[in-house]
Amino acid sequence: MPQLVRWTIKTALIYFVVALALATLTALQPVLGLDPRLQALRPVYLHYLMVGWVTQLIMGIAYWMFPKYSKERPRRSETVAWGVYTALNAGLILRGFGEPLVAWQPERGLGWLLALSAVCQLAAAWGFIFNTWSRVKER
Repeated sequence: MPQLVRWTIKTALIYFVVALALATLTALQPVLGLDPRLQALRPVYLHYLMVGWVTQLIMGIAYWMFPKYSKERPRRSETVAWGVYTALNAGLILRGFGEPLVAWQPERGLGWLLALSAVCQLAAAWGFIFNTWSRVKER
């Protein structure tokens, strides 16, 4: 199993645990009388669950298991693949900090964090498609 695949799967597992912890925290907030601002973490846990866990796991497995691009470069570009991993996770981290900050302190003008997060994740998606498209072919 290539190093990038191991990193991607392990990172996805971390996002899974963090997402479930955030979901539990937001669910317990009204029961335990915690700060109601914790509800601003709801979009973060949903994003971590769907993009950090599910999407990243799928991308890692696809990078590993899809048909070979060529004998010389079986997974096409490892550089692009590492760029995808980096951009996706940078976007997720920015989203994790930006979402609650924008909700808690809208006057600070931190919406750019969410915009940058979206740009990073879009770049990761395009990079993944670029690196994977030609590997999807008939036998």
